[in-house]
This record gives sequence, structure tokens and C-alpha cells, in this order.
Amino acid sequence: MMKPLVLLSAVRRTDLQAVMDLLRWERGALTAQAGAALAKSRGVRAPRLHRTAVSDFVLYGFAMILAATGPLAGAESPPRDFTSKVPQYKFSRTLEAQEQELRTNPLLQRMNESRRKLAADPLRPIYHYVNPEGKLNDPNGLCFWQGRWHLFYQAYPPEDPRQHWGHTVSDDLINWRDLPLAIYPNPEDMVFSGSTLVDGNRVIAMYHGVAAGTMVALSSDPLLLNWEKVTGNAVIPLPKPGDPSPPYTIFDPCIWKQGEYYYALTAGRSPKGPGGKSVRAHFLHRSRDLAKWEYLHEFIDGYDFSRVGDDGACPYFWPIGDRHILLHFTHRRGAKWLLGDYDTQRNKFVVTNGGDFNHGPVSPSGVHAPSATPDGRGGVIALFNMNAGKPTRGWNQIMTLPQRLTLLDRDELGIEPAGAIESLRQEHQRVAPLTLPANQEVVLDKISGNALELAAEIELKESSTLELNVLRSPGREEYTRIVFYGGSGFRRGPPAGQGSATRFCIDTSYSSLSPDVRPRAPETADVFLPANEPLKLRVFVDRSVVEVFANGRQFAAVRVYPSRSDSVGVSLRSQGTETQVRSLDAWQMKSIY
Repeated sequence: MMKPLVLLSAVRRTDLQAVMDLLRWERGALTAQAGAALAKSRGVRAPRLHRTAVSDFVLYGFAMILAATGPLAGAESPPRDFTSKVPQYKFSRTLEAQEQELRTNPLLQRMNESRRKLAADPLRPIYHYVNPEGKLNDPNGLCFWQGRWHLFYQAYPPEDPRQHWGHTVSDDLINWRDLPLAIYPNPEDMVFSGSTLVDGNRVIAMYHGVAAGTMVALSSDPLLLNWEKVTGNAVIPLPKPGDPSPPYTIFDPCIWKQGEYYYALTAGRSPKGPGGKSVRAHFLHRSRDLAKWEYLHEFIDGYDFSRVGDDGACPYFWPIGDRHILLHFTHRRGAKWLLGDYDTQRNKFVVTNGGDFNHGPVSPSGVHAPSATPDGRGGVIALFNMNAGKPTRGWNQIMTLPQRLTLLDRDELGIEPAGAIESLRQEHQRVAPLTLPANQEVVLDKISGNALELAAEIELKESSTLELNVLRSPGREEYTRIVFYGGSGFRRGPPAGQGSATRFCIDTSYSSLSPDVRPRAPETADVFLPANEPLKLRVFVDRSVVEVFANGRQFAAVRVYPSRSDSVGVSLRSQGTETQVRSLDAWQMKSIY
């Protein structure tokens, strides 16, 4: 394989943009047809790079080079008009008028029709948010504004398959309503990830604009339908051809306000790992007016729980309890969190603990990037996009259910489902206290479905292995295993004698008979159980996704793709010893669409 720098020297600046598109194409964010059309629209040729010849690391390196340095010296492209081909609409500034205009909005009517058609796909979730048309990528800019939750996301409209910010709104974080596209490209080539800040009587969006830099846009209308870009250009621009490389990376920013300053955190890497290898880094800027920014320094102080090759994309920095949390995404290992203290005198984040929201590969079928916002009660609301593991016509990724993150102790993160998820429950079934015999599978005849919530309390012994199977076909041709190994996890909680760490996994090895489902190793996590505390589970099954919340302390999720219409069963098995099930409740879940 050619070394990255050698290969880079043979690729023109315009080709680097195509490399970024190839990376998105590879991740399933673009179809082959859309990728080819997008490259053709730019008048560029895509380098002939293949997974067999160039690693994901090299491809991502190209993308980061583009994001961090912009046009290469001596290869400047002429200015281009990046105006979107998608119709853009201006809306009134009162809620009543906006609602009236939305009823006849052509773009929204098209989205509604697309959603109706896609609903026929038996793998498309019915109570997780899925965008109404085309591909989906990172969630962006989650915020609470004038009594409603707003979620933005990277959308790929069919007539111009570059990232725009899609938009949806909810009263309760569960029932979502589609809105027209919010932020369109130009002067940036594509609208990449970023965050929002509710700032008095306005909302500030800060995001990465491809081929431009850090962009800021403002909105203040009731449904955040109208956005105006500050200065009309990047407020932290990419360096111009011939300029020296800055000491920071410009990519995926987040924003907050402290005192008289706005602060921006941009994502990247720094060669401070072993032997000069790159590790995750976040770079801090500040501004008084959102238009002029000064660079300060790297933000994280001390150990940052990073691994070689990590980066710090999609950061969200918010208070949680009396501390702060930094959620982010590494293209190698998925969504992560860091807990620590915000030293406002030095403008540094002193990290004391870190952990994962994704417990395996990012793709296929894994938890991807976060979006997060304070909940107004000392916690943080977060959700994530999830990658596809199988080709699906007209759509690919989905969003997880929202979560509420809290502090259980100084260095312990609480993770619970958020929003009005209980409002979707119907057709309740309850299994009375049950003794599971050793080494026998017990099929729960009264409980079945592919859109379920399960809530269970189980006395898990340290020597026992408990298996919960969902999406099980009658002959066990297909099933998804959720397995708990009592007392066998890595200890990260209190000292021995005060509880035990239990390892659990979601094993999709037998989830589907379809030949086009990409394999994935079991999603494996640890949860600490204090002494005498039973295993408390909330499991959400929604056609092609399974999410597990354990004891309010751990979360794991994975995409699944059953091929049989009768893969709807639920069973339990206790291996080695008998196990007491204190209770198990099940509900069919209503559609949010």
C-alpha cells in the first residue's frame, strides 16, 4: 500500500473532496448512483481507491486533511457557487402563520409522501426517529426552544445529495414531526456536524462548513425555520493556500457561553500519543460577538481516555450535576463520554473518567455520533444515529431513543431512556415471578412482537449466565441473544464486597438468514451491580434495532435484520444454575408516525 503522503502528492485538491465523498459512500451515506452524480456535478474525478488498497485510516486522513487545511498550496480551485438545488422557503415569524404555511409547503409535502411509501418496509422502525427521505447521518444541534425539542441532522435531499441540515420537532422527545430543511450549503460546500446554543431570544447554530470552515447561523422564530449566517462566511476560516498550518483543527464544532465570551470547541487529533502517534484532541476558541474568534489552546487537561488513532468529532460540552461532560465521536470506536471539571480560570477541562456509548465497531450496525443538550434539571439529553448493516431501499440509518444522562456519583454516569416513551405502550403482558430451570430454554408464549418494550427484574447470581432472546423464530432459525454473565465484567465501581461487575452482550450472529447482512461481533459492555441489587433491564425492540438499558448505568444497542415474518418470539434461558425472575413486563409499542 502506498504511504499516505506519497499518495496525497498524486491527488489534486478537487480530488480530495471526492475522497471525502468516497468515505461517505463507503459508510453507506451515499448510494453509488448518488455518489457518482455528486462527483460529476463538481467536475472532479474520484481517485481509484479501494478498501483492499487503502485503509479506512488513510481515507479518513484525507478527509481530515481537507477539513483542516483546505486547498493545498499551488492547487487552488476557482471560487464556486455551492448554492443548493433544493428549493428554499422563507417563513413568517409567528407560530400561527408558520403552521399555516407548513400545511401547503411543497418540500414538506414531498417528505410526507416519501415517509408514507417507506413505511411499507418491514425493517423500518416505527417508534425510533427515521428521517422522511433518503440517507441519514449525524444528529446535530439538539435543543429545547419555546417549549419544543428540536433535532437537526445531516440529510441528503435527492436533487442535491450533499449534506444539508434536516429538521424535526417534538413536544416530548418521542413523537417527532418533520419540518423543512433548516440550513443549506453556500458558501460552504456541505453542511457538516455542529451544535446549537439557546442564547436568550435566539438560537445559535455552529457547524463545520466543508471547504469554508466554522460557520455560525442564527434563528429566533417559533419553529426555527429561518436561519441567517453570521457574516455570510466562515467565522473561523480554513487557511488559504500558502498560509502556514494553524495549531488547531477546524472540524465539527460545538458552542457554549461562559461570562462575556462564547466558546467554540473544534475536533481533531494531536500527535501527542506514544511515539508521536495521533490521539484525540479538542481545540478552544473564544469570541465576544460570534464574528471574530481567537484561538486559545487545547482544551483537555491531563489523561483523556483516548487511544491511538482516535479523533474527537461531534463534541458536545455541557454541565451535568456539579461537573461537566464532553460527549464526542471517534471514527474508529464510535460515541464516547468524558466526565470532569471545567476550570474556567484556565479554560481547561480536567477529565477524571471516561466511557463508551458504542461497545464495538462503528460500522456495520453500530452506534455512531451524539447530539446532546441540557435538560434544565441538571441532566443532559442525548441521542445518536446508528449505522446500517444491510442495504435498504430509500433509507439507511436511524436514531436511537433519547437518553437522560445524570451523575450517580462523582465519576459514575447514569443512563436512562428519556422522553414520553411510556406513552407508546399498549397490550400489556406480565410474567409472574418465575424460576428458570438450569439449562433449559423457556419460551414466553404470551409475549411476542417486533416492536416491543420489555422491563425485567432478575436475581442474577455471580456464577450464572442468563440469556434473553428476542426476534426469535419458532424453530430458532433466527434470534438475537442478549446474554448476561454474572460477576464476570471488568470492575470500575466500588471496591470488592460492595457489588459486582456483570458483562453483557448483544449477539446478532443468528439474527438474520439474509445473505446481504454484514456480520458484526457481539456488542459487549459491563454494568456494575451494587450488592443485593437485582439486574434491572429495559429492552427496546423496534424491527431492525435492539436497545438495552441496564440498571440505569449502562446502554448498548445494535441494528438487526430478521428475514422471517415469524421472528417475533421471546425466550429466556439460565445456564448452569436456576435463576429467579422477579418480574417481566412487556408492551406492544405504537407507531409515532
